[in-house]
Amino acid sequence: MKLSWRKATLEDVALLAEWNHQLIRDEGHRNPMTVGELEQRMGSWLACGYEAVIFAGDSPSAFALFRREQGLVHLRQLFVRRDQRRLGIGRSAVGILRAEVWPRSVRLTVDALCAKKAAIAFWRAVGYRDYCITLEITPP
Repeated sequence: MKLSWRKATLEDVALLAEWNHQLIRDEGHRNPMTVGELEQRMGSWLACGYEAVIFAGDSPSAFALFRREQGLVHLRQLFVRRDQRRLGIGRSAVGILRAEVWPRSVRLTVDALCAKKAAIAFWRAVGYRDYCITLEITPP
C-alpha cells in the first residue's frame, strides 16, 4: 500500500486522542485517561514541542507522535488502525519517517512495554536495537 503523509495540526487532536485511547487499550498500558483527557494532553503536546504525522492510503490509517531533541528523535507513539494492521503500514510509516521526516544524523529512540513481544519484534525488524530496560517496583 502506498502511503502519503502530512504533519498533524491542532485540528487533528480529536482523531489522535481517539487513536491514542485505542493504542493504550491495545498495549495493555496502565494509563486510565479518557478520550477527553487524552485530547487535552495531545493538544498540549502538539502546542509544546511534540510533532505528529498522519499516514493515509485511501483514508487516514496511522499516526506517529515524536519529539525532536538535541541529537535525538524520540518516537513516543506509533499507531495503526486495527482494521489496517498486518498490511505493512507500520513498516512503511517508519520508513517514511526515517527517509522524509527525521534527520538522518540523529539517534532514534522508542519505548516498548516488555510484555508486548510482538511490538518489540516489530521495532527490532525496522532497525531499532536494545539499549536499556526500565525496572520498577509498584506499590502494593
